[in-house]
Amino acid sequence: MIRFIFFPGGVEIYAIVETGGKQYKVTPEQKVRVDGLDVSSGETIELDRVLLIESAGNTIIGTPTIARAKVIATSLGEIKGDKLIVFKYKSKVRYRRKLGHHQTYTSLMINKIVKPES
Repeated sequence: MIRFIFFPGGVEIYAIVETGGKQYKVTPEQKVRVDGLDVSSGETIELDRVLLIESAGNTIIGTPTIARAKVIATSLGEIKGDKLIVFKYKSKVRYRRKLGHHQTYTSLMINKIVKPES
Protein backbone atom coordinates (compact mmCIF):
# COMPACT_ATOMS: atom_id res chain seq x y z
CA MET A 1 0.00 0.00 0.00
CA ILE A 2 1.45 3.36 -1.04
CA ARG A 3 0.41 6.46 0.85
CA PHE A 4 0.94 9.92 -0.52
CA ILE A 5 0.92 12.82 1.89
CA PHE A 6 0.39 16.22 0.33
CA PHE A 7 1.11 19.42 2.18
CA PRO A 8 -0.40 22.78 1.27
CA GLY A 9 1.95 24.79 -0.91
CA GLY A 10 4.18 21.79 -1.69
CA VAL A 11 6.03 21.73 1.65
CA GLU A 12 8.94 19.30 1.46
CA ILE A 13 10.05 19.31 5.10
CA TYR A 14 8.34 19.03 8.46
CA ALA A 15 9.39 18.39 12.05
CA ILE A 16 7.80 17.23 15.26
CA VAL A 17 8.86 19.36 18.23
CA GLU A 18 8.05 19.21 21.92
CA THR A 19 7.32 22.28 24.01
CA GLY A 20 5.26 22.64 27.16
CA GLY A 21 4.85 18.85 27.42
CA LYS A 22 3.01 18.69 24.09
CA GLN A 23 4.14 17.68 20.62
CA TYR A 24 3.50 19.77 17.49
CA LYS A 25 3.97 18.97 13.81
CA VAL A 26 5.43 22.11 12.21
CA THR A 27 6.42 23.21 8.72
CA PRO A 28 8.23 26.38 7.58
CA GLU A 29 6.01 29.51 7.30
CA GLN A 30 3.36 27.93 9.57
CA LYS A 31 1.71 29.67 12.52
CA VAL A 32 1.32 27.51 15.61
CA ARG A 33 -0.19 28.22 19.04
CA VAL A 34 1.76 26.72 21.95
CA ASP A 35 1.45 26.97 25.73
CA GLY A 36 2.64 30.27 27.18
CA LEU A 37 6.36 30.95 26.77
CA ASP A 38 8.29 33.78 28.38
CA VAL A 39 9.19 35.62 25.14
CA SER A 40 8.14 39.04 23.93
CA SER A 41 6.50 39.77 20.61
CA GLY A 42 8.94 39.82 17.68
CA GLU A 43 11.63 37.90 19.56
CA THR A 44 13.30 34.88 17.91
CA ILE A 45 13.20 31.57 19.78
CA GLU A 46 14.93 28.25 19.14
CA LEU A 47 13.03 25.05 19.90
CA ASP A 48 15.70 22.41 20.43
CA ARG A 49 13.56 19.44 21.47
CA VAL A 50 13.12 18.09 17.93
CA LEU A 51 11.80 14.52 17.92
CA LEU A 52 11.55 13.85 14.16
CA ILE A 53 12.47 15.49 10.86
CA GLU A 54 11.03 14.37 7.52
CA SER A 55 12.59 15.83 4.38
CA ALA A 56 11.88 14.54 0.84
CA GLY A 57 11.48 10.93 1.94
CA ASN A 58 14.48 11.05 4.31
CA THR A 59 13.41 10.56 7.93
CA ILE A 60 15.54 11.32 10.99
CA ILE A 61 14.16 9.95 14.26
CA GLY A 62 15.53 11.05 17.61
CA THR A 63 16.24 8.88 20.64
CA PRO A 64 14.36 10.73 22.22
CA THR A 65 15.58 13.96 20.56
CA ILE A 66 17.79 14.74 17.58
CA ALA A 67 21.13 16.22 18.66
CA ARG A 68 22.04 19.62 17.13
CA ALA A 69 18.65 19.93 15.39
CA LYS A 70 16.43 22.93 16.08
CA VAL A 71 13.41 24.83 14.86
CA ILE A 72 13.77 28.60 14.64
CA ALA A 73 10.55 30.57 15.23
CA THR A 74 9.47 34.17 15.78
CA SER A 75 7.01 35.07 18.53
CA LEU A 76 3.85 36.82 17.32
CA GLY A 77 2.73 37.66 20.87
CA GLU A 78 0.54 36.24 23.58
CA ILE A 79 -3.13 35.36 23.13
CA LYS A 80 -5.76 34.15 25.56
CA GLY A 81 -7.73 30.99 25.02
CA ASP A 82 -11.45 30.53 25.49
CA LYS A 83 -12.84 31.07 28.96
CA LEU A 84 -13.25 27.92 31.00
CA ILE A 85 -15.92 27.96 33.73
CA VAL A 86 -15.37 25.88 36.88
CA PHE A 87 -18.53 25.54 38.98
CA LYS A 88 -18.57 23.64 42.28
CA TYR A 89 -21.93 22.77 43.78
CA LYS A 90 -23.19 20.70 46.70
CA SER A 91 -26.88 20.16 47.02
CA LYS A 92 -28.83 20.94 50.21
CA VAL A 93 -25.97 22.81 51.92
CA ARG A 94 -25.98 26.10 49.93
CA TYR A 95 -22.42 25.59 48.66
CA ARG A 96 -21.68 27.19 45.28
CA ARG A 97 -18.36 28.42 43.86
CA LYS A 98 -17.90 29.80 40.37
CA LEU A 99 -14.44 30.40 38.90
CA GLY A 100 -13.31 31.36 35.41
CA HIS A 101 -9.96 30.73 33.72
CA HIS A 102 -8.29 31.90 30.47
CA GLN A 103 -5.24 29.85 29.39
CA THR A 104 -2.38 31.95 27.99
CA TYR A 105 -0.88 30.85 24.67
CA THR A 106 2.05 32.11 22.60
CA SER A 107 1.61 32.35 18.85
CA LEU A 108 4.73 31.37 16.88
CA MET A 109 5.66 31.73 13.20
CA ILE A 110 8.00 28.91 12.17
CA ASN A 111 10.90 30.37 10.18
CA LYS A 112 13.28 27.50 9.56
CA ILE A 113 13.93 23.85 10.41
CA VAL A 114 17.65 23.21 10.92
CA LYS A 115 18.80 19.62 10.37
CA PRO A 116 21.95 18.32 12.08
CA GLU A 117 25.12 18.01 10.01
CA SER A 118 25.77 14.35 9.25
